[in-house]
Amino acid sequence: MKKTVVLYPGLAVSHLVPMMQLADALLEQGYAVAVAIIDITNEHNLPFAAAVDRVAASMPSVTFHTLPRIQDPPVVTSDVRFLLGYSELVRRYNEHLGEFLRSMPPRSVHAVIMDSSMSSAALDVTKEVGIPAYIFVAWSASALAVSLQVPWIRTEGQLSFKELGDSPLDLFGVPPIPASHLFRETLEDPKSEVYQAMVNSFCKYFEANGILVNTTDSLEARALGALKDPRFLPRGEFTMPPVYSVGPLVEKAGETTKEKHECLAWLDKQPEHSVVFLCFGSLGFHTEDQLKETAAGLERSGHRFLWVVRAPPRGNTFAVYGEPDLDTLLPEGFLERTNGRGLVVKRWAPQVDVLCHEAVGAFMTHCGWNSVQEGIMAGVPMLCWPLYAEQKMNKVFMVEEFGVGVDVVGWQQGLVKAEEVETKVRLVLESEQGERLRARVTSLKEAAASAWKDAGSSRAAFGQFLLDLANLGMEQGRA
Repeated sequence: MKKTVVLYPGLAVSHLVPMMQLADALLEQGYAVAVAIIDITNEHNLPFAAAVDRVAASMPSVTFHTLPRIQDPPVVTSDVRFLLGYSELVRRYNEHLGEFLRSMPPRSVHAVIMDSSMSSAALDVTKEVGIPAYIFVAWSASALAVSLQVPWIRTEGQLSFKELGDSPLDLFGVPPIPASHLFRETLEDPKSEVYQAMVNSFCKYFEANGILVNTTDSLEARALGALKDPRFLPRGEFTMPPVYSVGPLVEKAGETTKEKHECLAWLDKQPEHSVVFLCFGSLGFHTEDQLKETAAGLERSGHRFLWVVRAPPRGNTFAVYGEPDLDTLLPEGFLERTNGRGLVVKRWAPQVDVLCHEAVGAFMTHCGWNSVQEGIMAGVPMLCWPLYAEQKMNKVFMVEEFGVGVDVVGWQQGLVKAEEVETKVRLVLESEQGERLRARVTSLKEAAASAWKDAGSSRAAFGQFLLDLANLGMEQGRA
């Protein structure tokens, strides 16, 4: 009987995709892979359902098991209470996850690898069933290092994160982080339910048998070193599980679509490194006022651009973005005036294919970790415009630690002006500083590309994970 690893992905495209890359690595090592999926298909999250269908169709060697739907699932809002709704949703599926694991042949499941967003609930299931559990972190090791220090950063009587504002926090393993750049809305009130839920979720990580992080030693040596340093945690209360850096787990060019997207044909006609690509993730959006400011800045810059535009959602639930009305959302006459020099794509573009195209010279991004790594793997310097979650921290790492991007000023105040868009586009595409950014990101690209080759750091870390897992299985077999 083949050794089986069960994957339990998070409920977002950006978490599903890298975990499926990890599935490929497990298959190559002779493991059987089963994926337990929470079916949340409804009008609010069709992109995730579509991504599940796509990867299931492209990976016939992997078994996909959809857990039975629960009655009256809790509403997951996009506001500060997101974590509470999400955690309750996952917790309600614990019974079905346990049933699925027990239904598999005895001792056939060697491990469950769960997304970090599922761990606060699902670790209870694996402990009860008696299966080793590993957490997969789809974000940076630097953000992980910050998150695991959150329970000890503020003590009773100290100023809250909200009161600290932009004051820098001096944390182990990362450059100084403004307090406002942490999970600000979630951590504003230390006495709130959502604050306690987030702290508890981070503390839950210490119950795992190990943590796999989608990163490379060459990119995040400082943070990875901190996570493995005995001084990282306060003495006595918690023990840090092993950390394995197994990135970059990103899609390769040509994997997202079978047919060539219209934007790629347009890029074929543009000069090398002449286009700025603007894309803000699977959930990112801007207000109508911000879209108009961005358009004005692009027009004034005089540079070529490829811009993915979504309509702002309605309400505070995660919603499918309707077809954007570009004539309403963008300045009057903008599309006509920039015709030929720019291309606006509605809702989606094949990001990896675009970034790897030789015509692309800059990437304006929301700083989601998948996008950061895709930009690095394509050798493209970035304009950093974070929107939510850990992206504000990623911006700091990208600018201050990795040296691959510049800050787009104004996002923290709620509106990036046209002048700022124009200035930063010109800086990256025209200036010597832009050339230095390109040289730096090219160097990191080359280092990351070797991580999974023979003797590469990620291949070695993955091999160590498999060895530790095998040893753990033998220990349990003797018990």
